[in-house]
Amino acid sequence: MAVHVINEAKRCLQCKKPACQMSGCPIGTHIPEMIRLFREGKGQEAASMLFENNPVSLFCSLVCDHEHQCEGNCVRAKSGNAVQISSIEHYISDAFFEKLELKKAAPKGKKVAVVGSGPAGLSVAVDMAMRGYDVTIFERKDLLGGTMRYGIPSFRLPRTLLDRYVKMLRKLGVHIRPNTTIGGALHLDDLFSDGYKAIFIGSGTLRARRLGVPGEALGNVHYAIDYLQNPDAYQLGDSVAVIGAGNSAMDAARTALRQGSRFVTVYVRGTQTSASHREMEYAMADGVDFVYGVSAHEITDEGPVFIQKSFDEEGNVTGESGPTLFEADSTIIAVSQGPKDKLVSTTTGLAVTDRGLVEVDEKGQTSREGIFSAGDVVTGPRNVVLAAKAAKEVAANMAAYLETV
Repeated sequence: MAVHVINEAKRCLQCKKPACQMSGCPIGTHIPEMIRLFREGKGQEAASMLFENNPVSLFCSLVCDHEHQCEGNCVRAKSGNAVQISSIEHYISDAFFEKLELKKAAPKGKKVAVVGSGPAGLSVAVDMAMRGYDVTIFERKDLLGGTMRYGIPSFRLPRTLLDRYVKMLRKLGVHIRPNTTIGGALHLDDLFSDGYKAIFIGSGTLRARRLGVPGEALGNVHYAIDYLQNPDAYQLGDSVAVIGAGNSAMDAARTALRQGSRFVTVYVRGTQTSASHREMEYAMADGVDFVYGVSAHEITDEGPVFIQKSFDEEGNVTGESGPTLFEADSTIIAVSQGPKDKLVSTTTGLAVTDRGLVEVDEKGQTSREGIFSAGDVVTGPRNVVLAAKAAKEVAANMAAYLETV
């Protein structure tokens, strides 16, 4: 692994206008500088730079859509052989994580609450702790990580990395309250009453969205976001149908195979998936089959029933046939997620969209003064690096706000 990463680092051309960074990286990672430092034996300095720019680089280096972001914009990609930037970033972030020198600002004597511990919540918690604020994370589950722990399979993002991250948070002095649902015994107003000067909502989108067809309540039907939280709790049988086209569908399909199912098929409504090409390739390599141009009509005890569509060369629907039963022991629905609504329903004056997402202004502030939000609970389900980018921007605005209270 080390030799491979060193060889990849040597292939970097150190472009003066690095498209990998300027066009490819949503959070603006200083990629050529990272590689230059690594090649000069300054891995510690490179790791510190990565962490300061993106506190969750350890995870982004594994789960970002690199083929369309940094690596897809690498000048060497034009010849079909991009520098494997993700491997270099992960090697540095992983090897030097415990050696990071975390230089906190002097204590400011102000408390900040972070609701949710996904990529947005963790990014804000680290940022505010480094600025000298007294940070407490409120997490409704027993372990931190949010969608990174409960929505991404461990073969893509090992849980040991998240466990190491918790140790770093405690080193920063961040307080952690697991198994605490804001909107249950505690409400956001209670946090203000107990002295918190600002609150960040990063509660994510871990509630499954319905497909909207008969049969979703049957015993052999499951939602991908529920299944991925604890696959060991499920007995899916030999054959599994996965309805969806995104990365969650790929994750569910690949997990089902690893859990012992023999035949897994992903059913896609259109002519192509919305999952990253790399994740689809991995799914195919694992043995997942794909059926395109089918829309769910209903789900039965014997499997899903689809309407089959035909398309012209431009992707327009030219005809339909069916309904047709596709036999399966179990069906997994992977058609997006939404936010939990307990927090919103127990907080007066917190505006949300018709999808239940939190409304914010250009600074990430909600309709309630002192309450900020970013990530999936604002945009809907996206990816780790976009949540981290938004959280980074909002954290700076939170800090500016806290200077006034």
